Amino acid sequence: MTAVKMMFLAMKEEMMWKRGGIEAMGTFAMVFIGCGSVALERSSLEISIAFGAIVALVILAIGRWSGAHINPAVSIAFWYRGDLSSNDTIAHVLGQLIGALVAGVLLNGAGPTVKNTSWYNLIGIEILITFLLMASILWIIRQTEQWLPIAVVVGSTVALLAFFFGVYTGASMNPARTFGPNLVSGDVAIIPVYFICTIIGALLAVLVEKAIASTSE
Repeated sequence: MTAVKMMFLAMKEEMMWKRGGIEAMGTFAMVFIGCGSVALERSSLEISIAFGAIVALVILAIGRWSGAHINPAVSIAFWYRGDLSSNDTIAHVLGQLIGALVAGVLLNGAGPTVKNTSWYNLIGIEILITFLLMASILWIIRQTEQWLPIAVVVGSTVALLAFFFGVYTGASMNPARTFGPNLVSGDVAIIPVYFICTIIGALLAVLVEKAIASTSE
């Protein structure tokens, strides 16, 4: 391997981990603000607005650098779609989980994801709302590459889904959002369920997109 090629690979790996670090900061902000509003016992409307607003702001702040996924389910879905390399996906997901964990520690485990319905309903709701979130992302990035409309659409989708479904499942839609606060609070049993459901929902959105694209060809 030539020295030039080795230097290129080293720079590529460095950029990969920098993007992971950016994802960590964005996910930290989302969990800290969103779950902080839950910890402060704000109304459902205020909590929904907090989550939606911080997601939109983070997209505007870091979107151009890392894509501002701030959500392992979204990163895995983009990997499956072919938009993210395996190494980048690992860096993104690790960064997101670390950022969420730091936020959870600073919140002392406050604002964890709470189940207020049956397991069947929880599974169905989390798959559905993560599907809708990922579908909104896929739709808007097909319409524009401008970060402002992307931030508005995705942030609004998060806020609406959180408002209508938060009372039942916490409207996680995001493994990291559940991972950080729930790990610190000790309510860890539901973490794998939210991981699986949200990833399934995001992957289904990509599958539907591919099916629609193939039928329109």
